[in-house]
Order: sequence, then C-alpha cells, then structure tokens
Amino acid sequence: MCGICGVYNFRGQPVDSSVLRQMNETLRHRGPDDCGYHVEGNVGLAHRRLSIIDLHTGKQPIYNEDKSAVIVYNGEVYNFLQLKDELEEKGHSFRTGTDTEVILHAYEQWGDGCVERFRGMFAFAIWDTRNKSLFLARDRLGIKPLYYFDDGNRFLFASELKAIVADVSVPKSMEIEALADFLSYGYVPAPKSIFRSIKKLPAGCCLVRDRNGLRIKQYWDLEFNVVHDCGNEDELCCQIISTLEESVRLRLVSDVPLGAFLSGGIDSSLVVALMSGCMQKPVITNTVGFTLEKYSEIEFAKRTSGYFNTDHHEFVVEPDAVAVVEKLSWFFDEPFADSSAIPTYYVSQMARRQVTVALSGDGGDENFAGYRRYYYDRLENRIRQLIPAFARKIFFGPLACMYPKADWLPQVLRAKTLLTNLSRSAEQGYFNSMSYFLSSLKRSVLSPDLLAALHDYDSCDVFREHYRRCTSDDPLTRTQYVDFKTYLVDDILTKVDRSSMANSLEVRVPIIDHKFVELVAGIPSSLKLKGRISKYLLKKAAVRLLPAEIMNRKKMGFSIPVGEWLKNELEPLVHETILSTDFNNREIFSAQVVKRLWEQHWKGLRDNTQPLWALLSFELWARRYM
Repeated sequence: MCGICGVYNFRGQPVDSSVLRQMNETLRHRGPDDCGYHVEGNVGLAHRRLSIIDLHTGKQPIYNEDKSAVIVYNGEVYNFLQLKDELEEKGHSFRTGTDTEVILHAYEQWGDGCVERFRGMFAFAIWDTRNKSLFLARDRLGIKPLYYFDDGNRFLFASELKAIVADVSVPKSMEIEALADFLSYGYVPAPKSIFRSIKKLPAGCCLVRDRNGLRIKQYWDLEFNVVHDCGNEDELCCQIISTLEESVRLRLVSDVPLGAFLSGGIDSSLVVALMSGCMQKPVITNTVGFTLEKYSEIEFAKRTSGYFNTDHHEFVVEPDAVAVVEKLSWFFDEPFADSSAIPTYYVSQMARRQVTVALSGDGGDENFAGYRRYYYDRLENRIRQLIPAFARKIFFGPLACMYPKADWLPQVLRAKTLLTNLSRSAEQGYFNSMSYFLSSLKRSVLSPDLLAALHDYDSCDVFREHYRRCTSDDPLTRTQYVDFKTYLVDDILTKVDRSSMANSLEVRVPIIDHKFVELVAGIPSSLKLKGRISKYLLKKAAVRLLPAEIMNRKKMGFSIPVGEWLKNELEPLVHETILSTDFNNREIFSAQVVKRLWEQHWKGLRDNTQPLWALLSFELWARRYM
C-alpha cells in the first residue's frame, strides 16, 4: 500500500521539484519504506512506498520498456499474475515481479479499457508521453482514495487531500455545499471535497487530462438485476462460500506478515474462518474493546479466536485515549464524524505491531442488508405503497411536528422519525434516518449568512441522484445501492483507509471483491432481509463454518461510548472547541443553538451525540486546515 501524487502543468511551466517533494512528504505515513520521483519538464509524479510484494525490485515510479509511459500506483491487483502471463504472450517483457508493472503494460495493451480487467483495489496515475496525457483510475468500489485539482492551467492529484493543499498556491476556500452535506451525512460525499477547488474521483471511474481538457468516464457500476433463483437456497449458499473463499485466498498473497481484524461478528469471523482453511499456520487476529461492557466485543472475538485457534491479540480503549481525535483530524483531511474511526485507528495500530497486511470483514452489511435501518426502511416503503403521497403528507406531516422528540422514552414510543419519514418520499425518508443533523436543526445551527449563500441547496439531492440511477425498482435494493455509492465508500472505506494508513498498515476487504459483490447483487432482496432476519442467506451459508454462539449473537456494530465520554472525560474538550470564542468567531454556526445542544445532552434531556460529535470533528479539522 502506498501514497501517490503528481503535477501536470499543461501550459508548459516546469514542475517545481521542491513543491512536489513537499506534497509527497505529507504522504510518508502511507509509505514509510521508500519514495520515488519522475520529473519530466512540465510533468512530475511522486510515490511513497509501503513494501508488500516484490520487496527488492518494486520501487516506483515504474517505466515501460522505452520509457514512453510511467506509473505511480497505490493498491493491490490480485489477478496480476494471470494478466502478466497474458501480456507476455502478447510480447510484453517485465523487469519486476510487481502488479504495478502489470498495470502499466495492461494500459499499453488495452488503453483505458485495462481497468475492466483488474480485480482488486487501486488508484493510479500513468503519464503517457506519446499522447501527452495523464490517465488516472480508481477501483470499482472506491477502496483506495484519489483527489484532484484542476484550475485550467495545471492539474494536481494525490491519494490524500493534504498533499494537494501542501502546494500553498492551491485555494483553500471551503465548499459550503460540502459543509451542508457533512452536517447531514457525517462525511463529504464524492465527488465533492470540503474545498471548492478540489474534487474526489468517484469510485469506478477513470480520468484523462490532456491539453484538450479533462474527461471522466465511469467504467463500472453495480447492477442489481436479479439473476439467481430464490428457490434453491442451498445452491446459492455454496456459491456464496466458494466465491468468498476465492476472494479471501487471492488476498493472502503477500511478501510480508499478514493477519485479520476480528470483532466476533459474522462478517469478520467468516473471513477468519476462510483464512484458517487456506493458511498453514494460525491466523494472527486483532480486536479492540472498551471498559463499558455493552460496547465491547472482546469476549465474542476471544471465543471465535479459540474456535479457529488463531494467534489472538486484544486492546482495551480507555476513555482518555480519545485524545487521538485531534490526531485523526490530520489524517482524515476533511471533517469526518463517524466516531468508530477511533477504535479502527487503535485496532490498526495494534495489528501493525504484528503484521503489515490485515483482512477485514467490512461490506457484509451493505451486501446482505445487515443494518437494522434496512428493516425500518422496508416497513416504511410498504406503508408508502398503501397510502397515496398526498394523504401521507397531510396526515403524517402535522402529526410528526406535534410528536415530541423524547430520547428518554422507550424505543417503541419514539415515533417522531417514523412519522416524519412517512410524510416524505422514499429517498427523503432514508435521508432523514441517516442524518446527523435533521433538516430543521441544520437550518437553525448554520449562521444566517451561510444559509443565504446555500440558497435552496438540499443535501438529499445526493441520495436522489443515486435513487434515480439504480436499475432496480425494489425499494430495499435501491437503498442498498445508495449505501454502496455513499455510506460504504465515503464513510466506511474512508475510515478504514485513513485509520490503517495512519499506521502504515494495508487493509484488504474480501467481502467487497467486485466479483463477490456482483454475485450477491443478483440475489433477491427477500433472501437478504427475510422478515426480521437480516443477512438471512449469508447466515445460512456461514452456519457450516461458524459456531452457533457467533451465529446467534445480537449485532452490536463498531460503536463507542462517545455520548457518555462527552459528558465526562471529553467535557473539557467540548468547552475548548465548540463552546469556545474561536469557534464562535468563525461565524459558521449559531453559538446559541450549539450551546442549547450541549446543555440538552449534558442534562440528559436529549441524546445529541451525533450533532455534537460532528461539530467537534469540524472544529478540530478547521483548526488544522483553515
């Protein structure tokens, strides 16, 4: 795993090598083992290397035979040996044993169509001297990040946003629509970034920049067309296990020590089970937990470890350890409000003491409808089908306004969100369920000047666009598609990439291998969420590999007791940040509303963990980057 960056001055101005080196230096954590540069007049490429495969001859940048093309690359292409054989038959010769060189020759052979042949996670840039063009690509699911800047005179790209803004001439004015999106989602969804001048290359896309301009092409999308017969569940279970086993086996290729994250949940346990069947020695597993038992999965992970006889390591996160949030604001580049980044950082830190590569179980919930919110979203959609939209709006809308938001009531009596969602369309309802700041609260917390500048911008438009593009009419499937395009890539995978690379650890995610994802996408949603049983078919497939206590345990999720910490250990940090004079002087948020949110939370009147954590994350980011 590595970090890449580069500059293309298409007006002919020579590249400033000192700026390129400064950009590359910000990515040292992604590749502490080595660095390399290619500077050719008005073009410069740079690379930081974390050595995983071909430790001795894999230094980048890498060139083709006549040096007419050069590549810098971050990721792993797991089918590179098969592609290498095919390319050698076509006359290509290789000097290294790396997948990097395979990508370069594949580009020579098939042009931008090369990306369709790769199976893995990747972000790379190729400078083609013959065409005077820069070719960039990002993997199908967006496991590896890629940012770019283009002002009409020059083009900059990097694995992380911080490398681009290391060039002090890049404008750093905040994109206010991205800020609005962050308050809703807890992250900035692609293709936006928090800075107006910088974009993310979306997952499954490639980009060409030459003197004629910038062109972006989507080369892959997830099709949810049902192709499997739901009447033969046993056969589907066999396909699920065999395809996932192949995905896991492909990800075991490494010239450095390799292990796994283990939470004791079905997804990570299944990955460890399949690894145990493929490896000759015990799998090295790692888990984190908390002193508060209701948040800790250590005992479940320990039982799974014992069942598969793994070499197990565990770490308990103490409340004072959350001081790491200030450090994470640097690594994440943008405001990021998913508090599970903290345990992800710590499990990565612990794993790095034993291994350089770790497999994770991320993606199982998106593939097999594992989140509890899918059940409620399906229930709401069934009610929507029974009652016309105008009637729902007239009846449920006013009722939702009158119903109190009482977080202290039992769960069954908290109906405000349900009533609000039913008064809206499917995408608006799901957006409301996912929001850190509900629309009315977001309007009140933003300053009048910012609200005026936003005009009528609606962050729900991000969801609307993906709902529109989904090829399926099934409501649950459309919701899953939206999560693949937003939550999975811009929250879960971003969290894993930044937290692991902050510790120079490569994480591989077999459950979102695109072949496996395509197989699961063809399975009817009724076999993913069956009644109240989430991940129904995956559980049925896994039952032959996992012990009953893991199969039957209640889902916990990778959460932390941040609500309690805000009231106790983190209270001084709250006063130093979002209740401070500096925060108010930014004139972005209403000091009165922020203070009210804090007082409600501190007194236990409302659970304002999510909005408070989002504001705290923003302020810590702003102090580093604004």
